Amino acid sequence: MRALLIVNPKATATTARTRDVLARALASDLKLDVVHTQRRGHAADLARQAVEDELDLVVTLGGDGTVNEAVNGLAGSDVSLAVVPGGSTNVFARALGLSPSAVEATGEILDAIRVGRRRVINLGLADDRYFTFCAGLGIDAEVVHEVELRRRAGRRATPTLYVSSAVRHFFTACDRKDPALTLQIPGAEPVPGMFNLVVANGRPWTYLGRRAVDPCPEGDFNAGLDVLGLTKLSTVATLRVVRQMLVERAAVKGRRLVARHDLDTFTVTSTRPIALQLDGDYVGERDQVTFHSAAAALNVVV
Repeated sequence: MRALLIVNPKATATTARTRDVLARALASDLKLDVVHTQRRGHAADLARQAVEDELDLVVTLGGDGTVNEAVNGLAGSDVSLAVVPGGSTNVFARALGLSPSAVEATGEILDAIRVGRRRVINLGLADDRYFTFCAGLGIDAEVVHEVELRRRAGRRATPTLYVSSAVRHFFTACDRKDPALTLQIPGAEPVPGMFNLVVANGRPWTYLGRRAVDPCPEGDFNAGLDVLGLTKLSTVATLRVVRQMLVERAAVKGRRLVARHDLDTFTVTSTRPIALQLDGDYVGERDQVTFHSAAAALNVVV
């Protein structure tokens, strides 16, 4: 089997020695080329080249950002993806059921390769960019942006950093008076008045280590997209929603919520430019985004 291993040398959860050991393990079963990413977007370019070269498999060794880039090069092709968790959160790998340990996950991937085990999953599409497990407009994307800025300043991406950034942003920088977002689903009345909207293609989200965040418990890699919007950002209302996401493992409920399940397509508009994140990666501000569920768009070794 001809394969390409895309390594993010800046991945925070593995050392250079560990990455070399994992590459050797994969090379024992694969005809493997190894390339280290050198810039933002490089993994997407490498994955596209793998499709053009008609390789069988692309393996990523990095975090969710590296995975997202590779997926945007592979989506819709016959080239399979395998994910070795090497970042700080590795949400997609965990949602697939892989071990959070890069060594253990590599063993699981090799076992799947030997028996020919694959899974075909849906992807989300935000305008022209694919995502694997989540997208968000509003406060969650703003927090992701703040975490990225603090990481560039030398902080390590930990659950504590996400929580402290979220709390600080909520009380000091978040617009909690002027809801900007409107959800537009074909054939339905527009739903205005939302401060924040998250889109789930799969679950759960493990930004907080072993503690799963579950805003859309019905989210499924083999179904359409799920949506959860907040129409009120008071402290009490927000804490109630957060508690449900972290503890109850059931559909989040409340009078100040907008929830939809298994959507094929919809558009979100904003009265002002608002932050957008895809798979935990801040991608800038938008005043309109159209989302689609891309059926059977990715083959995954798992």
